[in-house]
Amino acid sequence: MKKYYTKACNFYFGSISREKVKKKASIPLHGNQTISFDTIEILSRKKIQRVNIKRINQLHHKIKKKVLLDIKQISKKKFIKGLKLSKSPILMGVLNLTPNSFSDGGKYLKRNLGIQHAKKLIKQGSDIIDIGGEATNPGSKEISSEKEWKRIFPTLKKINKLKIFTSLDTRKSEVMKKGIKLNINLINDVSGLSHDSLTAKVLKKTNIPFVIHHMQGTPENMQKNPKYKNVVFDIYDFFEKKINSIRAKGIKHNNIILDPGIGFGKNLKHNITILKNISIFHSLGFPIMLGTSRKRFIKNLSGVNDSKERLGGTIASSLLAIMQGVQILRVHDVNEVKQSIKVFNSLKF
Repeated sequence: MKKYYTKACNFYFGSISREKVKKKASIPLHGNQTISFDTIEILSRKKIQRVNIKRINQLHHKIKKKVLLDIKQISKKKFIKGLKLSKSPILMGVLNLTPNSFSDGGKYLKRNLGIQHAKKLIKQGSDIIDIGGEATNPGSKEISSEKEWKRIFPTLKKINKLKIFTSLDTRKSEVMKKGIKLNINLINDVSGLSHDSLTAKVLKKTNIPFVIHHMQGTPENMQKNPKYKNVVFDIYDFFEKKINSIRAKGIKHNNIILDPGIGFGKNLKHNITILKNISIFHSLGFPIMLGTSRKRFIKNLSGVNDSKERLGGTIASSLLAIMQGVQILRVHDVNEVKQSIKVFNSLKF
């Protein structure tokens, strides 16, 4: 049986969006009238059909039923405990407490540098601090839970006093359990909850929000010739299957975020295709998070103009994402991305 996917497109913003929603000429995205759409693409692995929302009733009844259910998911208001998604995009500031992360490895490991950087990220406008103690960039090897926890514990204990929403970037259930005892607010597992068989049990018992992240392979081998039949549809199907799996394991809450995993088992073409079509994931009914900050695809595109920080490419890809309604951006350079969003919104609205 042919499978169809629904992608919202042709977006409007600000006062124009509110006016169109008022006239029922567009549909608000995740309950926010300042961003709306008036067109959808109905996609299969062989065909794309572009339809204005006013013509949905003209579709074949089976496709129409599917599209209307998807639009309901796209337009409904999303909730994550402790976050105000209405102020999208939310910025997640990266705090790597590792010696070998790709852009800032070892920079914040000594003395109080970790907590100092966390305070800086908060001052610059971070809504979330994402703390990680194990590098997961291409070629990275796994470390023990004990070693990972030893790296993050001193800083995590201090961050707990700052009253900021904290995310724990880990694949290991033991690290998750210890972090939850220190009141972290979100689990960000790059393995898509697949690395540790006990992860689902921890998430069910604690009822904590979490990110379902897509990665093909492991950090050690993920960039060795990644392949997909269709990268966007394959990731969509992965999310759908994973959501059904966690429901079957007794996790019933909707405090879930989806991250398609730019650079995690994807080549340049895969990454570009995801970024151009990221709004398709709205029809799964959960907030979308995106991490393009300083990633290698920016170097691949910019060539000789590449810099270590890759700030220009980070900002460009972040703005493209928010134009498609992405709610959470994971970034290193919070101040600069925040500034670009403020200027962009001022001009866009």
